[in-house]
Amino acid sequence: MFSGFFGLFSKDLAIDLGTSNTRLFVRGRGIVVNEPSVVAVLRGPGGKTEVVAVGREAKDMIGRTPDSITAIRPMKDGVIADFDATSEMLRHFIQKVHGKNFLGKLRAIIAVPVGVTEVEKRAVRESAQSAGASEIHLIEEPMAAAIGAGMPITEPSGNMIVDVGGGTCEVAVISLGGIVYSRSVRTGGDKMDLAIINHVKKRYSLLVGERTAEQIKIRVGSAYPDDEILTMEVKGRDLISGTPKTIECNSDEIREAMSEPINAITDAVRIGLERTPPELASDIVDRGIILSGGGSLLKNLDVLLRKETGLPVFHSEEPISGTVIGAGTALDKLDLLQQVALGNS
Repeated sequence: MFSGFFGLFSKDLAIDLGTSNTRLFVRGRGIVVNEPSVVAVLRGPGGKTEVVAVGREAKDMIGRTPDSITAIRPMKDGVIADFDATSEMLRHFIQKVHGKNFLGKLRAIIAVPVGVTEVEKRAVRESAQSAGASEIHLIEEPMAAAIGAGMPITEPSGNMIVDVGGGTCEVAVISLGGIVYSRSVRTGGDKMDLAIINHVKKRYSLLVGERTAEQIKIRVGSAYPDDEILTMEVKGRDLISGTPKTIECNSDEIREAMSEPINAITDAVRIGLERTPPELASDIVDRGIILSGGGSLLKNLDVLLRKETGLPVFHSEEPISGTVIGAGTALDKLDLLQQVALGNS
């Protein structure tokens, strides 16, 4: 089923189709696209729509567009929420890499969440085909992240990876090239941002947007208390007067605001450890837990998980781009690809 995968006129792509960001890896060139998963659409007369911006340019439009333009996040909780917008986004990124007049076969390996349904798999394949891919392979995100982190996944030993993205947190135990246990919870960086928006709205009667909430999370957000309490000025719209307003928030209140999504992540890890076979669990005691994904960079998340589990917890060398690097690595290793891919179109 993988015959001819490295054809002379083929262009091989690895794609991490994330809720927050989409990354493309080209064999021999590395990561060539790393942009927000956002599409800006202009709605014209008669219901006609036209894509006016994709990626970083479209993200800059969120909350700043006239009524005729809508900035859409086509991915939600790690899966496709808007098929047409996803196809347009993929087409834009692929053309950015290979040009509009590429004539060869385009083959792609795409990372998808653990437990993705057949309907969701079909949506990913059809979206990639619509964007110009002729052969599509799917790989589960934690498997790709584990390969990207350099974990010895083909050995008969337990390897636990926790991949925290924008829309999902994937917990997996891998041995002998397969996933022995997996759990996917639909919480991640986006749920943290939403929790911050709701907190600021409730406590200060201040309305802030997604970009501001993300900046608050990055600058003063944390999963476990620090000796130093950080503060930040936040600007938004006063819900009572309707005028611009500035308030000051601190790291303690933001950590409390994000407690629900953070607890969902720690619970997923705890349940994963409880359900891991004893022999593999003993390996994890020695090797520790590896964190991957942009959401894992939340300050002190590793400290919290260390306290909760009593195990060593480490970040992968490339937490943000590890998934697409792992999928790209599989493109170069035919035997590994045959072992880890979910199937082809």
